[in-house]
Amino acid sequence: MKQEIDILVVGAGPVGLFTVFEAGLLGMKCHLIDNLDKVGGQCAELYPEKPIYDIPGVPFQTAQEHVDALIEQIKPFEYGVSLSERVESIKEIQANGDEINSWEVITSEGNEFITKNIFIAAGAGSFEPRRPPNIEEPDQYIDQGVSYSVTSIDKFKNKNVFVFGGGDSALDWTVELAPIAKSLSLVHRRDAFRGAQHTEALMRELVLKGDVNLMTPYQINSIIGNEQVEAIELKNFDTKEIIQKEADELIFLFGLNKKLGPILDWELELANKKIAVNTENFQTNKSGIFAVGDINDYPGKLDLILCGFHETTLAVQEAFRRINPGERVPFGYTTSNTKLQRKLGVAD
Repeated sequence: MKQEIDILVVGAGPVGLFTVFEAGLLGMKCHLIDNLDKVGGQCAELYPEKPIYDIPGVPFQTAQEHVDALIEQIKPFEYGVSLSERVESIKEIQANGDEINSWEVITSEGNEFITKNIFIAAGAGSFEPRRPPNIEEPDQYIDQGVSYSVTSIDKFKNKNVFVFGGGDSALDWTVELAPIAKSLSLVHRRDAFRGAQHTEALMRELVLKGDVNLMTPYQINSIIGNEQVEAIELKNFDTKEIIQKEADELIFLFGLNKKLGPILDWELELANKKIAVNTENFQTNKSGIFAVGDINDYPGKLDLILCGFHETTLAVQEAFRRINPGERVPFGYTTSNTKLQRKLGVAD
């Protein structure tokens, strides 16, 4: 049975969830589709306890708390969700007498949707963590001392923890886990990092205090253990010396291998292995298909959640125009939106 929907959102991460809010303000209904078994995208799947500091007005929030807040924010609005499901095919259709094209979408579960607007908010597409180089079958130790993300801080309490990587995630978790670990070592191939300067400064303060052991220039050479990680060998990049260290938990944070997957079959224009959009309304080269969040690319693009919020806000305005050609977008500040206030139970 085909469902007609105002906006079909591919991806139920933070930007996809905020699309529901912006669409709801304009009286439009969304349906979210995600191949994960939960909403929240990478925030919920890969790093639910990772701290987020750059959401305006929210000094500190874990990734899962951020997702929970977004879910709470969209409660006033009607929307649908399909999880553990992906879009299999799309087809452009033109209804009789309708000047605006629509899209017929079929999912892996056989669900069919008719919509004038498809929002691709799939983060970086499908993803999997990069494995450590030169290590055979590191996944044999998954949940037995090897992790590619931090889903529970308690797992690392009073353990000898080694964090590998040089980006934001490695720096963030070094700072967060140092107070609870028995010992914490940050291992990187060089003494230069790609993360936020502020977090790097915090890490280096912990090094000076003796709370973090900074090991550069090193890389992992081998994992020692039977069913559980017991120790590791590290190789010095410069001297080629190999040392052995006792270890309980290894966290490899080398980033993600990102793939657009079936989206590549949609004949969308690409830029830098992402989807090209115009910055007026974040529409792709296909009328009615928008790309918002980390999956798009344009001059000056930053992969930040707050940038995705801006992008989808403008895209929703164009989606309204496509559904209601010739009508003025009923823009208004939420402080004067009495309909929203009634739904929230705060109107007089």
